[in-house]
Amino acid sequence: MVAASWYNRRVMGNRTHTAHRDGGHTANSGATQIANASATRIADSGATHAADLGSMVLLTRLAKQVYRRSTEELLGIHMRLVMALSYLRDHDGAPQQELAEALCMDANNVVLLLNELEDLGHVTRRRDPDDRRRHRVLLTEQGRRALTSAERAQETIEDDVLQALDPDERATLWRLLTRALRGAEPQALAREDVVVGPSSE
Repeated sequence: MVAASWYNRRVMGNRTHTAHRDGGHTANSGATQIANASATRIADSGATHAADLGSMVLLTRLAKQVYRRSTEELLGIHMRLVMALSYLRDHDGAPQQELAEALCMDANNVVLLLNELEDLGHVTRRRDPDDRRRHRVLLTEQGRRALTSAERAQETIEDDVLQALDPDERATLWRLLTRALRGAEPQALAREDVVVGPSSE
């Protein structure tokens, strides 16, 4: 589907333009060429500005596009809950404080977040047998299903946000982001079978 969309936009779009030109619309063709040249200059200028930006700025801007499209109606749950469930899938049984640090939230807000997840049946909290003063957070089967459903819904966003990349480039991007996440979260994705990457087919 991704490859078909790209093919229709790029290849078929170009063929349509060629057909109009060959049909004798010389004036329209000239105007179109001028417009295309202007668009190319603007695109080149935009690419130059983007190249001046740091990777973190680009990632932040791209993340905002994902967040804007990841509505609760689409995912079935709020995106902040998806982020928490995703972390717990990779760190099942993580201490509550670790979750707060990973999500960059203060302790009080994490308690409210976990209360909401627990009310939904997505997580459970248990006392740490080695330290009764702290809780460990465990993902339930219902929580796993909710996360899987949300991730599948987000696949519809991918075509929109990553429309400039072909399937091979998207697979490469996934591998690079996964490696970067391993570096940023040393315990994240410790088991190779935890995350299944996208196919480049």
